[in-house]
Amino acid sequence: MTAVALATACAVIFGTADFFGGLATRRSRVLAVVVLSQLGGVLLIAALIPFLPGRPSTAALLWGMASGVAGAAGIVLFYRGLATGMMSVVAPTTAAASMAVPVIFGLVTGERPSVVALAGVALGLLAVVLVSRSPGGAASGARLGPLANALASGAGFGGFFILLKLSPADAGGWPLLGARIASITLVVLLAFVTRRNLRPIPGTLKVTVAAGVLDMGANVLYLLAAQRGMLSLVAVLVSLYPASTLLLARYVLGERLSPVQITGVGFALGAVALIARA
Repeated sequence: MTAVALATACAVIFGTADFFGGLATRRSRVLAVVVLSQLGGVLLIAALIPFLPGRPSTAALLWGMASGVAGAAGIVLFYRGLATGMMSVVAPTTAAASMAVPVIFGLVTGERPSVVALAGVALGLLAVVLVSRSPGGAASGARLGPLANALASGAGFGGFFILLKLSPADAGGWPLLGARIASITLVVLLAFVTRRNLRPIPGTLKVTVAAGVLDMGANVLYLLAAQRGMLSLVAVLVSLYPASTLLLARYVLGERLSPVQITGVGFALGAVALIARA
């Protein structure tokens, strides 16, 4: 139950962070948003490390840095998709891909959830598929470019989840610090090679930093959940984060939700309930 509660809270905060990240990328440069938001996350994890049980180690930092590379690729592609496509389509499509990778990994490596939990996994996958349908009813409702970015970013996020799970159980928050060091370095190098400007557009700094702080908060909750539960279940719950992104896009930006998408949100809640009962 502790892992379920942590993963569910993580999903809500992840979805909120992605909403703020989407707002920032619509008004500023993608790489600038990524770097500045992740710097905000570094400040948060640096403040939290003394309060998280764990100790630094080479293994913790290396697993974290590997996850940071995967996560950096995922977040650049994700923010690019949010900047060019519908937020209420790109976010759920990314979640579908990010769910599949760690679930398959967990099952292949020997995790055996109960029948009830597996029913929750299936319902969660259906929920993500439903909320990814556009108001007009098409499966994606997005142009090929944003959709491809969403699928590729989902694979990157799935790798991020797996690599963090593989970090030492007694590492505390150190893998997340390693992840941010690696991801920021990678994105800054990418900006240098491609000669991209990392200066934010005036008026976007606050929302960008807010996205990074919320994202890191969600990462901390995920790491704690992954240390306490099966990856194949925790990843499903975390991947339901588009429900909160979707609702924020609806009530803040006025993006339309179809009855199918609303049904998907209901199925997401059902998936949480089934996995919690397992």
